[in-house]
Amino acid sequence: MNSKQDQKEKREKLSAERNDWYKLDLSAIVYPTLQRKDFSSVYRLSVLLKEDIQPDILQKAVSITMERFPTYKVSMRKGLFWRYLEPNSRPGPYVMEDISNFCMPMPFKANNHYLVRIYYHRNRISLEAHHSLGDGSGGMCVLQTLTAVYLRQLGHQISNGYFVLDVDSAPDPSELEDAYMKYANALVRPPRPGEKAYRVRGTKEPFYTLNIIDGIMSVAQVYQVASSYHATITEYLNAVLLYALMQKQNNEFHLRLRPVKIAMPVNLRRFFPSKTLRNFITMIYPSIDPRLGTYTFEEIIKHVHNYMQFYINEKYLRGDITTNAATQRNPLIRVTPLFIKDFVVKSFYSKIQDHNSSAGLTNMGALKVVDDMKPFIERFDIYMGQPFSRRTNCAIASFEDILTINFASSIKETDVERLFFRKLVQDGIHVKIESNRITEV
Repeated sequence: MNSKQDQKEKREKLSAERNDWYKLDLSAIVYPTLQRKDFSSVYRLSVLLKEDIQPDILQKAVSITMERFPTYKVSMRKGLFWRYLEPNSRPGPYVMEDISNFCMPMPFKANNHYLVRIYYHRNRISLEAHHSLGDGSGGMCVLQTLTAVYLRQLGHQISNGYFVLDVDSAPDPSELEDAYMKYANALVRPPRPGEKAYRVRGTKEPFYTLNIIDGIMSVAQVYQVASSYHATITEYLNAVLLYALMQKQNNEFHLRLRPVKIAMPVNLRRFFPSKTLRNFITMIYPSIDPRLGTYTFEEIIKHVHNYMQFYINEKYLRGDITTNAATQRNPLIRVTPLFIKDFVVKSFYSKIQDHNSSAGLTNMGALKVVDDMKPFIERFDIYMGQPFSRRTNCAIASFEDILTINFASSIKETDVERLFFRKLVQDGIHVKIESNRITEV
């Protein structure tokens, strides 16, 4: 018996020995609660290859890859007190031709109960996943591993490494853990600021419409401009978005000004030694308060830099996730029926949490792939998906010297996106715009 067959049998044996269900992680608990007919917590990751996709080969690659990711090959089930994920042995997921308005709601019983969707279009492979399965880092492992398997099916030699996992080996138990509960052990729980933020006004698009605007530029150019402000790329782009939102508020009629805040997820794997493929992020909120006076862009970027230095560190983040974990550890809440939990969480999110930011921004940073896979890849795109309310979300990633900034919104107006990219151009950055609609940016 060859070594690959031995590894496959070992993987199947370990899979059978694992629990037949997975408790939702600390972040994942919230996402199903917010589910509506017109909203699901779905994000999209895409890779653009240099040759057109062969869908039959891609389907074979999906079947091989999904077996390696047991927390993605699942369906959502509902218990009396909690929801949980159950292994899904139904056929699928099946690859589909791509659609213009993606990240559509994901009913739990559709698509043979799978919470992932795989699309292709020309040279693009796209993975859509419900956020209850994992965050962008976990999803990127699935996408890059799928891409590697696809290329191997075409006859290419592709190594494992970085986000590409070995499909012939069993998952490391740490990939399946709820890392929040492992590291939520600070002795103090920092309070959360709760003041309402400025909300972008806009005309809501028809049901299922998602407006996409992509900005494609050089990493080297953006780095040079950010360095001229003595900032990192993440700090610079946060400041540009705050600047655009501040201008948007100033240009509108308002009875009073409100703070402008960005909801920005932080990848906790940078600070805690976890290999989990599930959710392991927490939110921070870079902001400016125009009620204190008029801010120049230089003042905004300095403020963002100082904010990042203060909040993005292991000690503060440990305290933050300890605050999050306190609710789940509460004995009374643990035995509260699920329908009551759903009502309380949904009310809190829609009336308080969703009003705590003006826009969302996530940056996966520089994506690395193994050397023998680089020649086949053009770029990556990331989309945060349908916003919960009328706003725009911004996702950033880079590969080699290509940096992509992907906006997704459910409103017709593009004022924020236009002001954002205008600032980049004013700073000397060359930006190529792509969109799924005819628009002026």
